[in-house]
Amino acid sequence: MNPSALVLLASVSRLHIVAIAALGTFTFGWLFSGQHLWLLSGVCALDWFLVNLLNRVVDLKEDAANGITGTAFVARHRRAILALGFGLLAASLGLVHPLFPSVTPLRLAFHALGFAYNWPLFPGGRRIKQLYFWKNTASATGFMLTVFGYPLAAAGHAQLGLRGIGAAAAFFFLFELSYEVIYDLRDAPGDAGAGVRTYPVVHGQGGALRIIDGLIVASLVALVAGYATSALPWRVFIMVVAPVLQLVMYKRAVKRGLTSADCIGLTWLGAGLLFSYHLWVAAGLPGVQG
Repeated sequence: MNPSALVLLASVSRLHIVAIAALGTFTFGWLFSGQHLWLLSGVCALDWFLVNLLNRVVDLKEDAANGITGTAFVARHRRAILALGFGLLAASLGLVHPLFPSVTPLRLAFHALGFAYNWPLFPGGRRIKQLYFWKNTASATGFMLTVFGYPLAAAGHAQLGLRGIGAAAAFFFLFELSYEVIYDLRDAPGDAGAGVRTYPVVHGQGGALRIIDGLIVASLVALVAGYATSALPWRVFIMVVAPVLQLVMYKRAVKRGLTSADCIGLTWLGAGLLFSYHLWVAAGLPGVQG
């Protein structure tokens, strides 16, 4: 496959989001249970691939306005993409259920949420994506269902108590929301034209920046408080590196003009940090056992 085709495939499937969701499931599965949930992480990757693929079909207007790579390809092959997405979803529900029956209700909830996010089911032909506040909350909830819900349902939480799970969930939810608003900052022109009421559209860039900063700081506070009260062990607290790096890098990007590459790069940075974390664990280096 030539490089341009790889770029197209990665863009259409939003591979960066698929990667960080799968690595998140793998990481928190290990933190919760001590198990390496390879197959379950693959299920998470498939679910996010399908939601992202179907989202691209619905988002043609705003993606075209924002110059998102692969939009013309999606427009040309809209029907085939819809058939592929719904076909793979139906097949995967049947194949995965015998392996992880406790995860099936969460998968159904995730895809129902994704459907309501993407498709006009609300009065006035609106989607969740078009609803102020609920757009970002729904997307972050999708991550919580997969990254936290899947491993907890499949393998439990023998290595982390309920207080620790609560603190980790607060951190992850707030941190993930900051990603959402950064992406919305990039997409503000197209979202405004499509009637999508994101924080940057409603409050302008200045308001959106204050919301992003607040979410990142709040995610840091959740980690610090969790560690200070012994709810979180050091191996979870060291994730504090991620929001600090994101704060520095996103500020630099905004200063020179935030681009799609910046947003995707931030997501790959998060995925890279998760991957590096497991390399550290596999090498038996200090800092992850406490």
